[in-house]
Amino acid sequence: MTNRFIVICFLLFVCTSQAQSLRWSADGNSYFEAENGEIVRYTLPGQVRSVFVSAQDLIPSGTTQPIDVRDFHFSEDGNLLLVYTHSRRVWRLDTEGDYWVLDTRTKKLQQVGKSHPASSLRFAKLSPDGKKIAYVSEYDLYIEDLATGKEMAVTANHSRKIISGTFDWVYEEEFSCRDGFQWSPDSKQISYWQLDAAKIKDYYMLNTTDSAYSHIIPVEYPTIGQSPSPAKIGIVNVSSGQTTWLNLPGDPQQHYLPRMEWNSPSEIFIQQLNRKQNQSKIFSCSLTGSAKLIYEETDRAWIDVYPFSGDSYSLDFRHEFIWLNHKKEFLWMSDKDGWVHLYRIASDGSKETLITKGNFDVIEFLGLSEKDNAIYFLASPTQATQKYLFKASLDGKGKPELVSPTNQIGTHGYTISPNGKYAQHTFSNYFTKPAEEWITLSGHQVIGKEHPVAAAVAVADKSKSTIEFFKIKTEDGIEMDGWMAKPREFDPHKKYPVLFYVYTEPASQTVTDSYGTGWNPLFNGSLAKEGYLYISVDGRGTPAPKGKEWRKSIYRKIGRLNIHDQAMAAKEILKWPFVDADRVAVWGWSGGGSTTLNLLFQYPEIYKTGIAIAAVANQLTYDNIYQERYMGLPQENLEDIVNGSPVTYAKNLKGNLLYIHGTGDDNVHYNNAEMLLNELIKYNKQFRFMPYPNRTHGISEGEGTRQHLSTLYSEYLRSNCPPGGR
Repeated sequence: MTNRFIVICFLLFVCTSQAQSLRWSADGNSYFEAENGEIVRYTLPGQVRSVFVSAQDLIPSGTTQPIDVRDFHFSEDGNLLLVYTHSRRVWRLDTEGDYWVLDTRTKKLQQVGKSHPASSLRFAKLSPDGKKIAYVSEYDLYIEDLATGKEMAVTANHSRKIISGTFDWVYEEEFSCRDGFQWSPDSKQISYWQLDAAKIKDYYMLNTTDSAYSHIIPVEYPTIGQSPSPAKIGIVNVSSGQTTWLNLPGDPQQHYLPRMEWNSPSEIFIQQLNRKQNQSKIFSCSLTGSAKLIYEETDRAWIDVYPFSGDSYSLDFRHEFIWLNHKKEFLWMSDKDGWVHLYRIASDGSKETLITKGNFDVIEFLGLSEKDNAIYFLASPTQATQKYLFKASLDGKGKPELVSPTNQIGTHGYTISPNGKYAQHTFSNYFTKPAEEWITLSGHQVIGKEHPVAAAVAVADKSKSTIEFFKIKTEDGIEMDGWMAKPREFDPHKKYPVLFYVYTEPASQTVTDSYGTGWNPLFNGSLAKEGYLYISVDGRGTPAPKGKEWRKSIYRKIGRLNIHDQAMAAKEILKWPFVDADRVAVWGWSGGGSTTLNLLFQYPEIYKTGIAIAAVANQLTYDNIYQERYMGLPQENLEDIVNGSPVTYAKNLKGNLLYIHGTGDDNVHYNNAEMLLNELIKYNKQFRFMPYPNRTHGISEGEGTRQHLSTLYSEYLRSNCPPGGR
């Protein structure tokens, strides 16, 4: 239940243990990777490998082992290497750790922030001139002189309620905001966020297993209906340490500030959203704190904050302004004409130009080359389950061109070099294993003698896959995409049990033509071998590239419209001659868990068994940014929120319910479980419940947890929705 939420949370947890894949050189003709304790450089197009920083260079004085490189960055001139190590997890990602700086010329290696607790530094960044470094530790912002080691505290609140240079739980979860400060281009100023969470109530999680007495773990967590933490942005003078606060209009308790970027040493741009997130404003601000409105957008539902820097789960992710034309313009994404498109906006607000034209959605911006008048993005105009690379003219003239090969049907991904010449290309579809290669963007030519993607496509055998994609139209006239994994020994004359996998909220799309589709990570065995039909369908409100109306029709209707679409799709599927209407199960995690509960309670005549994990049972318990964005304010339309909550319909339970929740879930709090249990008990509804002590939203911590969860899930499904054709 978050912006770009990974439904199977434990997969995200596994991913966070991996280092950043690569760092580009400034000219875009080479890239760097951490390999076996070294930083190596690959020069394109020949992929010539050379050791840029040896493991020996990364051995601190007095030790024998090199630093374990979790991530790294270079100074603007390339002479300094900043290394992140000894990382530890904060909420979703391991964004705290230690930092070291290596001078690649003198080989001097020094640790920064040594006066602070071990592994407590966040988002350390070298100044553009390479003389200083700034970082956050324990909610305060610091600047350190690299030559002298002298440290200056920009803030000294030492309080988890006054947060400087980073963000609170809800900003991170719902806006992907983590890195909360930036150097000015001339190294003389630093801009930073400060959030005042003093009025935000704490949710108290209880650790009842690690000692004889329980202890409280507080999380400042604003639920729907509570005002946001007031956020402000300051500009600190590096020499004096004095902060000037930007004078943005509006009540800070009724607005959000998700985006900030320097345009020049004297100008900074800010995006402001109102509390309902249906009005976006961009301000140009001066060092004196004055703010000038240059762009404004409104929507009847909500306005998405589109990322421009790729994966919002990267450690150093921030929502950027992408500058064009010597910073006289910037890039913007909006669905204001009914489709998500890219625009170029004049920095003074005087002009805007539509770059991508047509009745299709831009799925993701990937890169641009002003020299070549080209911009690259992912889109799929004819098939919402796939992704392809397209190229358009930056001046907005002409039609977008397909760049991905026409014989590679499925899901493409690209990491594009800063100069727009090269890209790392990945590809898969539901029957083709993921493959990776390097290409030149001009002509999509593979670099080297081997062609990994073409080779993967050549050996892929579609006939060996049990998965089929389909479209289904409901009695309401709504056409939806779906996939179905059939049993291995499928007999069309028999009837099989069906297991639906659901999410159906604005944060995630489940029907995608990519490898792994149709895989159930919790089932201990093979659904196909045991004789289950495994199906998923994306209804209205899911973030499929089908236009604004498709995505935003769910506004104020989560728990109703998406549930209705799922049930009506299931109603059509049950008409298929090989589906056993008496053996119908559904499962989901987080938002999918909520959907599972709602389907089981609202349509008991269809769904006989449900497994709901970490579900929001009562929307009034969930965070304000997510719920108010999609559902409005309870002060204005409480009935929508109540009518979308599973707890409202718990009395209708007729089938089999397994409900699973971690007691240490900081995202969907454990009180959801107990509120639901009380309602089920009230109406004498029998069910099975499994709380996992101190486990978080991903239910991945603790010895034996994953095996236990998998066994529980699998045995419950087999017992209550028996496998096999009949």
